[in-house]
Amino acid sequence: MNFTEHQKSIISFVEIYSLPKNHRLHKAEEFTAVIRYKCQASSDLIQMYAKPNNLAYSRLGLIVAKKVERRAVKRNRIKRIFREIFRMNQREERTIQLDLVIRLRRPVDKNNSLSLSTEAKLLMLKLQQCHG
Repeated sequence: MNFTEHQKSIISFVEIYSLPKNHRLHKAEEFTAVIRYKCQASSDLIQMYAKPNNLAYSRLGLIVAKKVERRAVKRNRIKRIFREIFRMNQREERTIQLDLVIRLRRPVDKNNSLSLSTEAKLLMLKLQQCHG
């Protein structure tokens, strides 16, 4: 299959900035193991759990409950924000490979998206230092 230069650039962009399925936590046992490890950091909006893994990459699990955020559109937007922060954090070379679970604690307004991302970055940094 022959690709044009534009298609090649799009493919390389997706490869660099995407979050592959194996970089996510899927099973309930994986979430439970991270939460039971009891290394956590909390803020006003989110709670984050971490557990070191023996993989060459970090993995992410997200908990955005219907009880906290009723509308699916809002839940999906919050998950996109968390995934983007996680992806950008992985770009740094000195990050320790962790399994992370991020749980939303209370509803987030659209105006609070910036504070949500700031809190998530700070908590990720705190958990990296905890294991470093």
